[in-house]
Amino acid sequence: MGINELRAAVTIVSLLVFVGIVVWAWRGRFDDAARLPFEGEDA
Repeated sequence: MGINELRAAVTIVSLLVFVGIVVWAWRGRFDDAARLPFEGEDA
């Protein structure tokens, strides 16, 4: 395996990790945190 194949593999793995993080963030796990600025204060 030459240096170019290694660079290509690292690029592909990095892209997959990035896409995985984006999908994880957009799944809706942060809906409650996203609505926090719009909620009124109780006090």
